[in-house]
Amino acid sequence: MAKNDLIGGALWDAYSNKVSQRMDNPTHLGVLTENDAQAKNAKLIVADYGAEACGDAVRLYWLVDKDDVIIDARFKSFGCGTAIASSDMMVELCLGKKVQDAVKITNLDVERALRDEPDTPAVPGQKMHCSVMAYDVIKKAAGLYLGKDAQDFEDEIIVCECARVSLSTIREVIRINDLTTVEEITSYTKAGAFCKSCIRPGGHEERKYYLVDILRDVRAEMEEEKLKEAMRKQVSGELSFKEMTMVQKVKAVDKTIDETVRPMLMMDGGNMEIIDIKDTSDGYIDIYIRYMGACNGCASAATGTLFAIENVLQEHLDRNIRVLPI
Repeated sequence: MAKNDLIGGALWDAYSNKVSQRMDNPTHLGVLTENDAQAKNAKLIVADYGAEACGDAVRLYWLVDKDDVIIDARFKSFGCGTAIASSDMMVELCLGKKVQDAVKITNLDVERALRDEPDTPAVPGQKMHCSVMAYDVIKKAAGLYLGKDAQDFEDEIIVCECARVSLSTIREVIRINDLTTVEEITSYTKAGAFCKSCIRPGGHEERKYYLVDILRDVRAEMEEEKLKEAMRKQVSGELSFKEMTMVQKVKAVDKTIDETVRPMLMMDGGNMEIIDIKDTSDGYIDIYIRYMGACNGCASAATGTLFAIENVLQEHLDRNIRVLPI
């Protein structure tokens, strides 16, 4: 069947050749029976799963030997061509694996295996749920074989069904990498990269959790934690110079100057005052000072005295301080 005979040319181009081939000629389509299981001294597992997003369904057949190895597998798919291709590849990935290892196969593994090129998705984003269905039926089959509920293999809240990304993973990635945009979340986790329903309300499928809301809530938590930590450090005296407010910085500099440099300046009839403090883009903290009295115009004000002031402030407050007389 020619590509354009099935789907409009532009849309069809979003499918890989591997997908189109398995749509028309699936390798593992079929049924396994108890007679097949007895002939191979294996246990027959039959698992059904339906996808609420589109109404598709898949039935998975496994023959599992005494060592928990899947020695044969087949499937029947009730749905679109993408569901057939995804299920066919899912079965292929299961074959020869132990049940305990097969359950680790994800929908992303199925989708990647269907790609023609490593960096080009095999299906359009809105069809990623078909590979999710294949992933879920594996869990169902593994649960039947191991005597567990399928949900036992999924103890996380899934936010992005397409990429199987959990709520805890998204929250952790935002915190660890200090992410500030949904695009960054997608870049780090692939959440929202496919059908995009999990990004914000209004997509083709309603979700309980959306990336925009998770990002907002986590950023709010992070800011609140920073504020509490800054207040704690301020009270305990642990606040670093860079973490201080401008008023706190001026007070800290004045206190350090009062205790170290100013007495010596005043002995010679001089003094100094803080004019401004600025954080620079290259990580320095520039402190602008004005000399007063005998220090104003003194030859050492731009050399020895200046170096002494800068060294004292660097030692007591921050190594990146630069003192600039004006």
